[in-house]
Order: sequence, then structure tokens, then C-alpha cells
Amino acid sequence: MNKKFYITTPIYYANGSPHVGHFITTTAADVIARLYRLILGKSNVFFTTGLDEHGTTVEQAAKKEGYILKTFQKYVDKRAIEWEKAFKQTNISYDYFARTTNSKHEDFARQFIQKLIHNNDVYKSKYYGKYCNGCEKFLTLSDLNEKGHCPLHRPDQVVKIEEENYFFKLSKYTPTVKKLIAENKIKIIPEGKRAEILSRLETKIEDISISRPKEKVAWGIEFPGDKNQTIYVWVEALLNYLSSLEINGNKEFWLNTYHFLGKDISWFHNVIWPALLLSAKHQLFKGTFVHSFVIIAGEKISKSKGNIITPKELIDKFGVDGARYVILSNFPYINDSDITWARLTKKYNADLANGLGNLVSRVAKLCEKSGYNFLTQGVTSFDESVQKYLNEFRFDLALDVIWNKISNQDKGINVTKPWELKNRKLKEILKSLVSELKIIAFNLRPFLPETSNRIEEIFKGPEIKSGEILFPRLK
Repeated sequence: MNKKFYITTPIYYANGSPHVGHFITTTAADVIARLYRLILGKSNVFFTTGLDEHGTTVEQAAKKEGYILKTFQKYVDKRAIEWEKAFKQTNISYDYFARTTNSKHEDFARQFIQKLIHNNDVYKSKYYGKYCNGCEKFLTLSDLNEKGHCPLHRPDQVVKIEEENYFFKLSKYTPTVKKLIAENKIKIIPEGKRAEILSRLETKIEDISISRPKEKVAWGIEFPGDKNQTIYVWVEALLNYLSSLEINGNKEFWLNTYHFLGKDISWFHNVIWPALLLSAKHQLFKGTFVHSFVIIAGEKISKSKGNIITPKELIDKFGVDGARYVILSNFPYINDSDITWARLTKKYNADLANGLGNLVSRVAKLCEKSGYNFLTQGVTSFDESVQKYLNEFRFDLALDVIWNKISNQDKGINVTKPWELKNRKLKEILKSLVSELKIIAFNLRPFLPETSNRIEEIFKGPEIKSGEILFPRLK
């Protein structure tokens, strides 16, 4: 196993507040970062998230709040504070919060584009077609729905544009990218998302625009050698994965890199990104994990519809670890995950209040009542099935394994009836229960870090006392 591990989330648009869609990607990455810190050591894992602070959507959002071009930096500074606070509240253990207005990132982006130019992979031409302001994306036919609209944004967000831009020779590199994906030299997890990319690569691939006229997108990084153009925001955003390493002196992490992302940006990460790296003669990343969407009551998350759930709302309702659990246990691994407050509350009560929380309370009270002291061995490794599923990014299946352990311990208590036992037999049963709870707590560390610590504290011994309820039942 490589002794360095680099995990990234996308950098999110700085045009609004975080919602459940951002929370699920970032929490999933956080679980894997915590897992590998326990396996490889803290210094061998680097986990980044952050904000994409340039582009049309940020310009529009800033203007709506009364900012002008000269003060846009104040707007994104405000947003960065908000996002970092939200991630800290949800116990996201990132090592670096990337911001694309960082001058070191801007310098890196210009230098990278200069490499593409030097290698004769950039040319100037006219772009004719549709552009989605919401996605910050030049649209191809495969991006449109049956009505010719962007499937992710309102019809008025899609505009026809004609402008002179710099283009990157994507078509030159797609045969190589296709081969790399087919041979799993660029891993795409899960298999269905890999198949989608390979299928699209069977079609004719056009070169892509990598700049915008400054008169249309002034809030961006100036394109090298042309003061009238800015670097296309999506190209610049991808470059944060490298600039974050360079800024922190961690370039050695790159060869074992996994990007976590939603399915809407799979093409950027799995085709455009490796093509750019090949052009710049840079080593490639290891792979991507592409998940589906969280939808709310059958509808896509939409500001205009007002069906957004924020991380703060989840925490206020379920607590930090409760919020992490109800989202991770509904993880959209293959298909979209449809959530409602009622479904999340039912899951919380069944698995946390009545399941884990009840088991911890039962065992702690039995131990306290027995008056015995308990000294059991610590746990230092994950259950094989839990680690296997986490290596495959199957959060739902890993949690199923842990909750089967919880259920089995509850059933065991009902069968052995320790409250009817005495002396040696009672102590043996209780010691076994304490040992199993320590195993459960260790396996929960990546998922529910606060809860794991509380369980370990309760049962560290030698004297065990019952304390506050871990997960109060909700109405």
C-alpha cells in the first residue's frame, strides 16, 4: 500500500451557503480521510476541500448583495468564513481549505496554462453554442435534456453565446484517456459511472474552450499573454488539486490521489482533467469516486423551490454525529437518494436512539449495577468487512456490518438475560459485551468520531458507570 494518501472534494461555488449536497460529498471524503489516518498515520494523509471563488455565478451573487468588481474579494472572504465554520461544525477534518483567490493558486494556474500553450495544445477560435451560467459550463448535446435545457438549472440560466476564446485540443488526448480508463490506470468508482464515461468517449469529442472574454467574465485569472481573456473557471478549479499540494509542500502525495465528486462533474474530472495533465506532461491521479445525487421529497435541490436542507439544520435536529449517520446511511452510491425529514428522523430513532444508544445504555447500567471492575484489551484494527467496504467507498455497506454487530449484541443480551445471572457467569457475559462495544466504537471512528470517543470513555474501565443518553429519541 502507498504510504501517502491524498483525498479531495470539489471546491464549491462561493455563490451561496452550503447545503446537504455539499455535506454528503465532504462527509464521505472525511470518513475516508479518518480511516486512512488510522491506518497510515496522520502525517501520511492530506485531505482538501474549499471554494471556487471566480466566475459568473460568483459575480452575479456578489452584485446581488451590492458588491462591485473592486470589492468582490470581500464577498468571497465572507463566504469562505461561512463555509469553514459550517465544515468545522460538522466535524470535517480537512487539512487545507483551498481558495482560488489565493495568489499562489493564481500563479500556479497561469504557469500550468503556459505549459499547454508551450506544447502547442492551445489555439484561438470562435465558440458558438449554449452556455449554462448555473453550471459555468459550455454545453454539448449530451449535456442537454429532451427540451434542450440544462437538467440542473432553470431554462433562463442557459444562453446562446458567440465569442472568441482560447481552445484546448481535448480531441488530441481523448484516445489516450479512453485507454487509461479502460485499463483501470485511471480508476472510476463505481463501475456504472466508469461505463458512462467510456460510452460517451465512443462519440465524437470536440475541443473545449478554456477562456472567457474579460468583458463577460472579469472576475477571474487573466489568461497568459492576453489581458482581454480570463481562464475558464472550470479549468482553473481543477488546478486547485495540484496548487493545494504545492502551496503546502506536499507534492509527494499526488500519485495516490482520489477525487470525490458528484455525477454532474464526472466528465470534467475523468476526461478533461487527465487530458490537461497529459498535455502538461504531469503525472496522473489514481482515480475518482463519483456518487449520485441527494434529492429531497422526489425533487432536485433547488434554491428557487426552497427545498434546501442545510448542514446546520441537520445538526440542530440530529446532533453532529446523528447528522453524519443519517446522511451516510442514505448515501447515493449508485442511484439518487431521496430523503425527507420524516425518513431521516425514522432512521435516527431506529438505528441511533433505539439501536446503538440503547445498547450502550443497557450495557453500562448492567456493568454499574454489577459492581465489578472491567479491564479489557484495546482495539487497534478495523473489522475486515468494514475496511473492505470502506476501501470500495461503500459507506452504506460498512455501516450495515457495524449495525449487524449492534443488533447481535442486543439479541445476545435478551437471550443470556444477564440481570438474572450472578458471580463468574455474570462477569463473563458483561466482559464480553464491553469488549464487543469497544470493537464497535473503534469501527465507528471514521463515521461518528464524537460518539466513538464517548463510548470508549464510558467503557475504558476499570469502573464503568452509565451516563447521559447518547442519542435521545426524537418525535
